[in-house]
Amino acid sequence: MDRLRAEFEIEIVIRHFPLHPDTPENGLTLESLFSGRDVDVSAMQARMTRLMAEEGLPYGERTMTYNSRMAQELAKWAETQTGGADIHDALYRAYFVDNLNLAKIDILVQIAERVGLPAVEAERVLEERQFREAVAADWERSHALGITGVPAFVIEDRGLAGAQPFEQLEGLLLSAGAVRRES
Repeated sequence: MDRLRAEFEIEIVIRHFPLHPDTPENGLTLESLFSGRDVDVSAMQARMTRLMAEEGLPYGERTMTYNSRMAQELAKWAETQTGGADIHDALYRAYFVDNLNLAKIDILVQIAERVGLPAVEAERVLEERQFREAVAADWERSHALGITGVPAFVIEDRGLAGAQPFEQLEGLLLSAGAVRRES
């Protein structure tokens, strides 16, 4: 996303999506999540590790999936705060690198504090579920657009789903008429 912002005159709006909204608070192993489906977890992990390495992104040995609803509500709040956009990278790292449970308020508060957001306010926002409706609206929009996976990249009526190489995202932007920044 940083590279797209640097190379194109675009505004990136992050919308939240309910990938596995029924995941219990304590999470599920990846094997449990994909049980009964024709998914090779090891191969999936190897593909993600390769894709992330190609883009210079960190990626850990993730063994669990967690309910991300509270993290999405934290992110929605953080976007209203000065410097809050940094929460997205911090949540990515916590989930995909550090394998932390993003359903736990105490963990989310620590992540918010690490990016310079006030811990007390973050905790209050989460406990009071102040951004529940904003996330629900994102979920509704995702469903209306027919999105079934993450990440999803949507520009006007065009889109790509799943982890994609930069060149694919670049092609999507160019097909939609995005303007490159002048060097």
